[in-house]
Amino acid sequence: MEQTTLAALSAFALVSSITPGPNNMMLMASGANFGLRRTVPHALGVGIGFTLMIVLVGVGLMGLFDLFPVLNVVLKVASVAYLLWLAWKIANAAAPGDDESARSKPMTFFQAVMFQWVNPKAWSMALTAIALYAPDRNLAAVLLVAVIFGIINLPSTSLWAVMGTALRGWLSTPTRLRAFNWTMAALLVGSLALLI
Repeated sequence: MEQTTLAALSAFALVSSITPGPNNMMLMASGANFGLRRTVPHALGVGIGFTLMIVLVGVGLMGLFDLFPVLNVVLKVASVAYLLWLAWKIANAAAPGDDESARSKPMTFFQAVMFQWVNPKAWSMALTAIALYAPDRNLAAVLLVAVIFGIINLPSTSLWAVMGTALRGWLSTPTRLRAFNWTMAALLVGSLALLI
């Protein structure tokens, strides 16, 4: 891959990774509700899960969607249902220190890895990256796209968890935290515009 193409891929990875979307909204909410340390597995799951997704999309899954267009509909329905459920959980998250908060937990590494498969922005990013930067879908090109995204995606999405953590002091009142959680939930639902 020539330098200009590599620079374009890196810019695409940065812009698509750092802009608002389901992963970033959930990481910010997790940072605000659980702190950075407890959000690290979630952030790692996003970065590693999305990198793995690019590889799997590039080496074969893209072809399945070409062969069976009904899979697009199934993916959209599953994505909408899961994102609405997650938005409900975020909107109703308890304040840190509440009895209910002690029972609530941040998303785990595995849950974050699996979330990539119903995340409409992740699908859009992966399909676009492969179509533009590894159109022949050869393994070397697919792996290069995945590595570039892996290097850029994790710090970009983790920044949202850091921002959420920075807001913890300001969100120490139940009214502010409730308003923040409902706003994050609304933005998560709003991200469905990419899908619909």
